[in-house]
Amino acid sequence: MRVLWVDASAGVAGDMLLAALLDAGAGLATVQAAVDAVIGGAVRLTTRQVKRAGLRALRLDVDLLAEDQPQRSWPDVFALLSAADLDDMVRERALSVFSALAQAEAGVHGVDPSQVHFHEVGAWDSIADVVGVCAALHCLDVGRLILGDLALGSGIVRTEHGVLPVPAPAVLELSRGWPVVAGGPGELATPTGVALVTTLAAASSPMPAMTPERIGVGAGSRDQRDRANVVRVVLGTQRTQSPEAAGASGDRNDNLALIETNIDDLDPRVWPSVLDGLLAAGAADAWLTPILMKKGRPGHLLSALATLDLAPAIRRLILDRTPALGVRQCVVERELLDRTWVDVEVLGAKVRIKVGHRDGVVVHATPEFDDVAALAAAVGRPVRDVLEHAAAAAVAVGMESGRLLPSAHGVQGCG
Repeated sequence: MRVLWVDASAGVAGDMLLAALLDAGAGLATVQAAVDAVIGGAVRLTTRQVKRAGLRALRLDVDLLAEDQPQRSWPDVFALLSAADLDDMVRERALSVFSALAQAEAGVHGVDPSQVHFHEVGAWDSIADVVGVCAALHCLDVGRLILGDLALGSGIVRTEHGVLPVPAPAVLELSRGWPVVAGGPGELATPTGVALVTTLAAASSPMPAMTPERIGVGAGSRDQRDRANVVRVVLGTQRTQSPEAAGASGDRNDNLALIETNIDDLDPRVWPSVLDGLLAAGAADAWLTPILMKKGRPGHLLSALATLDLAPAIRRLILDRTPALGVRQCVVERELLDRTWVDVEVLGAKVRIKVGHRDGVVVHATPEFDDVAALAAAVGRPVRDVLEHAAAAAVAVGMESGRLLPSAHGVQGCG
């Protein structure tokens, strides 16, 4: 798998990340064409070699060609991206980034995402940065993006809303669930930059086991003496660990994306197909929670859990199959019990028992409901009775909380 590791230990902005990707080999003409597909004739992208604290880097300039660019709301940007002649993956990634940005801005300003205007981050240059980065990733055939240290900065910054603390409120919203550091004084990370790395990254870690092939260094606008104001990217092939080695490591914790949106205008009969579709697409779980929305309208909170590499596809599925204009995402940590299957005999047939265990000790054992329901229908017995028989059969073979897990025939591992 081609993996891209992003070093944002000196901060990150959209133009810095795009410059690093161009420095790593993405085609400037390809990136310009993607941006023109969304806001044709509005901006010109040019690059130049610079130095930051003595380190060579590529600086990207985004020049405005058409004056009097309109303020654009999230629905405006959504419509532009949806109508543009872009590769599906580029469009999907760009929509996901702008959705996260709109959700964060809406949260800090206390408005609905549809009311968010991107004047704070600059509509035309943020479109160039976001679409450009997504096009560059596609050009470089990046399958997985991993984020290293993310520095946000400290102090204060002046905005049209007055003096705000650093990290800026939208930056903090976007960094929920991700390891961050201050990294130094000043505003080191912009909302667009943080939206890009936290939305598109599959994980946060030091440089993974990989074979580096290309290195890109993107420059920020300022040259500071105390640190090189750059974003670095390393593109290469990831060295994967065998399932056997992964199982032997004993690491049963992982990170998942929690993807959510509030909806109050979907025909209730459609919800089962939405949930089934999310699960079929690989979501670890998907569910609805009744909520009370603005103006007292009843609605639903749609939630889905997915591995970080599947999160973009799950976000796109939600946007495609519901009236939602955007989704929000955060990273949550999941702790897993080791799990096995045990077959037990119930009323002359086999029923699977799912066993959760830790360090070889059974924590809980649960009959597989689909097996129980099928058996109940076959023998003409109530489901409740068959469940009781299955639970008793599990205890009879030692699958009881607090007991050592027997190494008996028929025990199968499951993920």
